[in-house]
Amino acid sequence: MAGRLYIVPTPVGNLGDMTFRAVEVLRSVDLILAEDTRTTSVLLHHYDIHGRLLSHHKYNEHQSVALIKEKILSGMDVALVSDAGTPGISDPGFLLSRACAEEGIEVQTLPGATACIPALVSSGLPCDRFVFEGFLPQKKGRQSLLAALAAESRTMVFYESPYRLAKTLSQFSEVFGGERKCSVAREISKIHEQHHRGSLSELAAWFEEHPPKGEIVIVVAGAEPVKEKKKKYGRGEEGEGERA
Repeated sequence: MAGRLYIVPTPVGNLGDMTFRAVEVLRSVDLILAEDTRTTSVLLHHYDIHGRLLSHHKYNEHQSVALIKEKILSGMDVALVSDAGTPGISDPGFLLSRACAEEGIEVQTLPGATACIPALVSSGLPCDRFVFEGFLPQKKGRQSLLAALAAESRTMVFYESPYRLAKTLSQFSEVFGGERKCSVAREISKIHEQHHRGSLSELAAWFEEHPPKGEIVIVVAGAEPVKEKKKKYGRGEEGEGERA
């Protein structure tokens, strides 16, 4: 009988954000796939988990997916974790999840830590409808994607490196408009968590003068809906109304 693949979120900051169920799953599985075994070892040691670790990251996942799938088909229960957050969200995980789903293997994704949702909810911007863009392409396709997003009416969520934050905010200001509202979250769930809110132009200037450190989430307000203008009809034109 085939085993299962568990997608297990891990804390993005505070180790206390681990769920009871996540700890139970990591203690029970036959194999734990880790983006970085050194980072995951710290977490496992904290919770007294002694499972077998195997590296699974963006540089080897294409080669290791088939082998892992066979292990699960042979009856092994396998858990996949990334360094922080939910695997598959800007982290390795999609390829293995897809391969197992196509094979009919049960894939269970545990709810848990992620950086984008706390940043979105804390931003003060509408969060009933939003679009997650993750990391933008650095070169090819970046400008065309930004141009397409300029008309996006939903709140937008991006991940960014602290070293590129000021430049990215300046690009957003240029393409989306400097008055567009924005929130920048730094170090979610960590000791030095901060949220800076304002217009894109204000935040671009602030972070140009105050280079940040740590993990960054940018939340940008969507575009204002375009109001349709009512067509005005002249005498004798359609819409004038029926005459007796």
